[in-house]
Amino acid sequence: LGDELVKATGGDIKLTGYAILWASAFLSAIIDNIPFVATMIPLMKSMTPSLGGAEAVYPLWWCLSLGACLGGNGTLIGASANLTVAGIGDRNGVPFRFITYSLYAFPMMLLSVAICHVYVWWRYF
Repeated sequence: LGDELVKATGGDIKLTGYAILWASAFLSAIIDNIPFVATMIPLMKSMTPSLGGAEAVYPLWWCLSLGACLGGNGTLIGASANLTVAGIGDRNGVPFRFITYSLYAFPMMLLSVAICHVYVWWRYF
C-alpha cells in the first residue's frame, strides 16, 4: 500500500503528506484512531526508502499524527475519550447522540485539519 501511495502521488513529498493528513483525519473519524495509527506505522516505514530516507519523511509522521489525532474528534466513535465522555454524560442526564455529536464535531474537525494543513505547509514544505 505504501508503494501504491507513492505511485499515486508521483513521489511528491508534499502531496504524499497532504494525502496522509486528510486520509488519516477521515479514517480516524470512522475508526478508532489508535488502531489506525498502529496499522499505518508499517505503511509509513515502507515508503521511507522511496521518498528519500528517514529525514525526508519526517514531515509525513507529523501529517499522520495530526490527521489521526484531530480526525478522531470528528465523530463519537473516532476516539476512546469521546465514548468515555458520552458515557459519563449519559449517567449524568446529558445524553450524547452520534448524529448530534457529529453535526457539531465534524465541521470543527475539518477546520482544525485545515489549520494543520496550512501549518504543515508553512513549517515543512
